Amino acid sequence: MRLTINGELHENIQAATLRELLEELGIISGRVAVEVNMQVIKRTDFESFGLHDGDAIEIVNFVGGG
Repeated sequence: MRLTINGELHENIQAATLRELLEELGIISGRVAVEVNMQVIKRTDFESFGLHDGDAIEIVNFVGGG
């Protein structure tokens, strides 16, 4: 599957769901916000949210600071 992730084309993605994609990319899901095709996805939906060829995904990491 081909996905655009944070503006960069990624080919041969094996993940079928958003949770699987984060695992495939080595990203801890509890520390990110994710948007698919300009729609913010709730963290509780990561497990069931299906991905499709050509989806555009933005992943934003939360960074703490003071």
